[in-house]
Amino acid sequence: MKGTLSEDGSILVVHIPMRLKRWGAKTEIIAPPGAPDWAPPPPSPQQAMLKALGRAHRWLKMLESGQVASMRELAEQEKIDSSYMSRILRLTLLAPDIIRAILDGRQPESLTLADLMEPLPMLWSEQRVRLGFPSVPFRDA
Repeated sequence: MKGTLSEDGSILVVHIPMRLKRWGAKTEIIAPPGAPDWAPPPPSPQQAMLKALGRAHRWLKMLESGQVASMRELAEQEKIDSSYMSRILRLTLLAPDIIRAILDGRQPESLTLADLMEPLPMLWSEQRVRLGFPSVPFRDA
């Protein structure tokens, strides 16, 4: 943090190095590493991603259990567009470690719900690469 006085000495300008991080409608201030008397908050999951993952798994369970006969019926029941529903349902195909990271708030900072809703590879290793997650030893089935 640096402070400078204006030429006439009437204004003190304080420069605080920081960056802003957006989480949907929420913005957080992130101080630089090594900043005094400040500890970064624990990672927090992005609420939009959590909501989408929850919906996806709930809808899949409803379809698999026979509670609804089709995606069209489910979309009508939920009062949403069937195209949107199908994009959200694709989240059930994410690698388990990617889902766990999102639930724990450990996803890459740049990852957004829009990224998750794009068509993704079926191979979990390729999903990790595309979404910016570290690779893990080969375990895809």
